[in-house]
Amino acid sequence: MSLIDDQPVAGIHITDIEAAINWWRGRQPSSEDGLGLCPELRALAEVYALMVYHHESQCDEATMPRAAYQAWLAWYETTPDTPCIAICSTSQGDDLCKGCGRTFDEVQLWPEMSPGEKRATWRRITLDGSAWRFNRYAERAREGRQSSSGS
Repeated sequence: MSLIDDQPVAGIHITDIEAAINWWRGRQPSSEDGLGLCPELRALAEVYALMVYHHESQCDEATMPRAAYQAWLAWYETTPDTPCIAICSTSQGDDLCKGCGRTFDEVQLWPEMSPGEKRATWRRITLDGSAWRFNRYAERAREGRQSSSGS
């Protein structure tokens, strides 16, 4: 993340752009005439291409082109919101939750975080993989994902 006016700017990782592109491909593989990409795919593909060209792994959530951001948000809405598995050790004084892997601040500020900030947290805890949601309670995490995708 970069800083603008001393405030952190959420970066959307290129892997999230790829996931959104693939999600849109499965939903709307081409334009109405069948010859090109649907508008959402075109918008995301342009951002992706620029990221690759400029060797960037993240794009700025705040300045992402509106059409691409809206297409990304449509994909984002299909992902689980919180990594919580209802075993919160931060409430017991831990700085890092053993259950989900988030920091105390991330747990407390989660409702106020932007989609990009949430996805950055998800990426960090997934890459780390040491939280109980990824090992001891992986089944509970899968159940939570299934119930959150149904609502």
